[in-house]
Amino acid sequence: MASTTITSDKQQKGKFVPNEDNVLQKHVFFFDRNKDGLVYPWETFQGFRAIGCGILLSTASAIFINAGLSQKTRPGKFPSLLFPIEVKNIQRSKHGSDSGVYDTEGRFVPEKFEEIFRKHAQSHPHALTSEELKEMLKANREPKDYAGWLASFAEWRTLYSLCKDKDGLLHEDTVRAVYDGSLFDHLEKEKESAKKKAGHFGRVGGSKWLQLMSG
Repeated sequence: MASTTITSDKQQKGKFVPNEDNVLQKHVFFFDRNKDGLVYPWETFQGFRAIGCGILLSTASAIFINAGLSQKTRPGKFPSLLFPIEVKNIQRSKHGSDSGVYDTEGRFVPEKFEEIFRKHAQSHPHALTSEELKEMLKANREPKDYAGWLASFAEWRTLYSLCKDKDGLLHEDTVRAVYDGSLFDHLEKEKESAKKKAGHFGRVGGSKWLQLMSG
């Protein structure tokens, strides 16, 4: 336990370094845009925008996530009106009615991850349909855990909306990538690449238009 605390508090060149064993830290670290170990609401907003979410969803997510998780990750500290989330304590924010893929220390539990698809992926062995996702969320519900139900629904439906393929399938590799946070980096790079291409085509199109006009 002591070594976990030392690792999770490690700084490198003034930047926070996630604990290698705490996959939940890696998951949330993407939203720590300046890598100082704290996620503020505006960083949550920026992170959601970076992966392709609209302004309304990004705003709602920033309010809901930071208001709900800030004090849980700051035990013993006076509440802050800036609602920061401390990445090193993110495992304290685990909610009920979830898949159990993260344990209480934020570590990845392979058996629980495999169980998602073994139990609920009926149409395709390595992907979930919208209906199968709905059934999984119902199966994970704990009695009267309304906050947990809402949190799980918001997380999974956002993931499905962003990452389903053209056939409406949410693939196992995609879900695995969201657990360790690598999916967020991938989505951000994809969005940046699309912007560059759009800018390039816009410039090319404008140039051709000017040539036609001058010709």
